[in-house]
Amino acid sequence: MKKSFYLYVLTFRGGDWSDAKVRFAEEMFHEHNFPKQSADFNELSNYIESYATENLTIDAFDHLWELYEGQA
Repeated sequence: MKKSFYLYVLTFRGGDWSDAKVRFAEEMFHEHNFPKQSADFNELSNYIESYATENLTIDAFDHLWELYEGQA
């Protein structure tokens, strides 16, 4: 079974802050209402569109989603 998007993105925490993926991961980690168990694009996308911040952006999400979908 594929791990949740949340768990996948956590692997980017602690990296170079100039990387939007790292900033997204850090922001997501601190967002207590983030749908942590979800692997559903629409649910995650709707959440991010509703609660977007400077670092929790739809652009970063789209890029991370592509990477997430591409993993084995």
